[in-house]
Amino acid sequence: MTRRTDPRTARLPVRAGELPTFTPVPRKGARHDGWTQARQQRFIEALAETGSVHAACKAVDMSQRGAYHLRRQPGAESFRDAWQKALDLGVQRIEDVAMDRALNGVEEPLYSYGKLVGSRTKYNDRLLMFMLRNRAPERFAAGGGHHAKGLGGLNAVGKMEKRRLKKKWRQEWEEEQRGKPLPLAEARQLIDRKLDELRRRSALRQRARWCALTPETRDAYRHYEELRARDEQRSVQMPDHCPDEATIAAEAQAREAAALRETESDKDAPSLPPPGWDRRGVVEEPEDKPRVRTVKDESWE
Repeated sequence: MTRRTDPRTARLPVRAGELPTFTPVPRKGARHDGWTQARQQRFIEALAETGSVHAACKAVDMSQRGAYHLRRQPGAESFRDAWQKALDLGVQRIEDVAMDRALNGVEEPLYSYGKLVGSRTKYNDRLLMFMLRNRAPERFAAGGGHHAKGLGGLNAVGKMEKRRLKKKWRQEWEEEQRGKPLPLAEARQLIDRKLDELRRRSALRQRARWCALTPETRDAYRHYEELRARDEQRSVQMPDHCPDEATIAAEAQAREAAALRETESDKDAPSLPPPGWDRRGVVEEPEDKPRVRTVKDESWE
C-alpha cells in the first residue's frame, strides 16, 4: 500500500519574477546545517509555492521553531517582509487552486467490493458560491437585493464585523447621550409627568383600601373627620380618595350584576352529554339460549 502524500507539501512552481527579493539574515556562525543564505532563499521560495510555513520548513529540513527564531533576529527586517509577501503570494495561489476545483471539479475514484471500477468528477457548489461571494461580493453577496446593498456587498465575515461595529457605536452613542444634561424645561416636564403618575397610582391604592373597609369603619372615620374639623373650626373636608356611600354602593351593585351575568352565561353554556347518552332508548333483547355452552348442553341444535 502506497503512502498518500501530504497535500500541504504539494508545490506549484512560481515564476522567478513573482518571488520577493530580500537580504538574508546575517548569521554569526556559518553552519552547513543551519540557516544559510541558500536555505533562507529556498525557504521563501517554498513558502511562496505552498503558502504553508510547515511545508516550507519541511522542504528545507528545518523546524518551525527555528524559522520563527530566525524571523525575530536583529537585521531580519527584509526577511520578515519577504516572509509576508511570500505568504500573500501563497494564499493567492491557494485561491486560484480553489477556484479551479470549484469550476472543474475534483476527480474521485469509484470502488466496488474493494476494486477500482472507475472515477467521477465531483463539483462543489458551496465552494463555488464562496469563491464568487468573495471575488465579486457586489453581485453574489448572501441575501441579495436591498439587504446586500445595505451591507455594502460584504461577505459573511464582513457582515458580522459591520453588525458588531454598529452595535458598539450604538452603545457608545447611548452612553454619550446619557452623560449630556437635559434642558431645564424638558427636565421639569419629565419630573412633572413622573410625579403625576405617582399621585395617580397612590390615589388608586388608597381608594381600593377605602372601599375594602366595612361601612361601620368608614362611618367612624367620617365621624373622626367631623370632630377634627369642629375642633379646628373649619369645614369638613374628606380626602379625594374617599368616595361617598352612594358611589360605593353603586360600584358594589355593578360588580354583583357582572358576577350574576357571568354565572348565568355559564349556566346557558352547553355541557357535555352524560356517559352512555347514545345508548338511551335501545332495549337489549334477552337471549333465549345461554352464551356459554358446554359439551353436555342439550340446547345445541
